[in-house]
Amino acid sequence: MLNKLLTIFFVSSCVFVNANNNDSLIVEECMAPWQKELLKVKHLHDSVHVTYVENNDLFAERWDRLAHPVFWKTMMTLTPDSCVINIAKTREIVARMSVEDWDKWSDDEKDDYRDSIRSAHGLHEDDKVYMTTGKSDFYAFDLALPTISKGVEVFKKQEVDPWYAQAILLIESPGKLARSNVGAYGSFQLMPGVARKHGLTVNRYVDERKDFVKSAKAASSLIQNTCLPEAKIILERKGIAYNETDLWFRLFVLHVYHAGAYNVNQVVEKIDPDKGGMELIQTMWITEAGRFKNASQNYSQLALAAMLIFEDMLWTTCESTAMN
Repeated sequence: MLNKLLTIFFVSSCVFVNANNNDSLIVEECMAPWQKELLKVKHLHDSVHVTYVENNDLFAERWDRLAHPVFWKTMMTLTPDSCVINIAKTREIVARMSVEDWDKWSDDEKDDYRDSIRSAHGLHEDDKVYMTTGKSDFYAFDLALPTISKGVEVFKKQEVDPWYAQAILLIESPGKLARSNVGAYGSFQLMPGVARKHGLTVNRYVDERKDFVKSAKAASSLIQNTCLPEAKIILERKGIAYNETDLWFRLFVLHVYHAGAYNVNQVVEKIDPDKGGMELIQTMWITEAGRFKNASQNYSQLALAAMLIFEDMLWTTCESTAMN
């Protein structure tokens, strides 16, 4: 029954064919490590086919149990007229309310309320207490699903790990074209200068960032030629070993993609780690350095949360199709 509701198969295409002295052919399969993780599924009652990178490490290593991505998973599915009050360093939710009710309070009343939370939870006076609104209007994952396969295929053709395409498309302007307040644009939210550096035309008349395939090629070039090398340099300076398909390493590279190598290096220097792994990523979530602040800290948290929702969507579809 499973093969009827969810057709899954590995997608790989790197094959070498050699001829020996007897003119017989020897076929040797050769694939990058990430190619072993590529799957294709029939989704939404066979109406959408999704090629994606499987997320086994997300669950095997218990990233799905961490408070920060679980918090953002909640926020991504919460409507924008609702909000939660939460402790910044732990993302513990201490209260829920409507935005309308929150806005009825004066600034002094809000400060007093935050102070009461700090007192009740034994926090330092400098510990931040946030009001965070629901983000379900922005994270339109149903709209993003069809683009994931396209992004994965482009990255695959460019011989760049397509996990990055999948992660970026789930959190950067998912399912729609949007322009950020700092000028990033397109499905991969590329800045004008970065887009030009990686082969796109961006001027007052033409902006190729709106072209999905061209934007994906530029993003794959950025990952391959800038983000990956810079991430490796930062880690190797500290003598930190890594595997390019480790989830923590991929999240680290995502931080370079979002914040830039200079800012990531600053936070790593402040942390001064002697090893990588989940511990390093979690420490980056609660450490500020230079311009590596709240938005930068949140970036890999958002990626993990989006992956959890993505997996839920695929699993829910499987269950509903099985019942039918």
